[in-house]
Amino acid sequence: MKRYKLLALSIFVLFVVLSGCQKKISDSPQVMHWDRDMCERCKMAISERKFAVQVINPKTKKAYKFDDIGCAVLWFEEEKIPWKNEAKIWITDAKTGEWIDAKNAIYTDDSITPMAFGFGAYAKKNVPSNRHTLDFNHVVKKIFEIEKLNKNRGIR
Repeated sequence: MKRYKLLALSIFVLFVVLSGCQKKISDSPQVMHWDRDMCERCKMAISERKFAVQVINPKTKKAYKFDDIGCAVLWFEEEKIPWKNEAKIWITDAKTGEWIDAKNAIYTDDSITPMAFGFGAYAKKNVPSNRHTLDFNHVVKKIFEIEKLNKNRGIR
């Protein structure tokens, strides 16, 4: 009888240990390893803590990291990502550095950003006063306009 109790206890402990090792699947932003994680599109090290972006695949929950919202938006098109409309997109608030929902953020267009697209994101409570603001859809449109202009000028 003692052997069965010991065996049952051993199996239980093994189960607890192994279940604790499983990777948690989440739509939340993953830990960013500043100056080590590389932008998925341009391959630069992500170091600017107030302009970083993470895109979460809605099915696999895999996170893709970017140094600028411009890289993330262009990556969707260049890589022909079929789940782009369902993706969860996180961006750091340009004032606090906290992760916020990129699709609900309010943007300014006068920031100095890693890839020079110029868009800083803010939670509604952190939007600077007296600045021109845009919503996510307008930012996406502007990014494509900037990229087209840069290609015509031979930049990028």
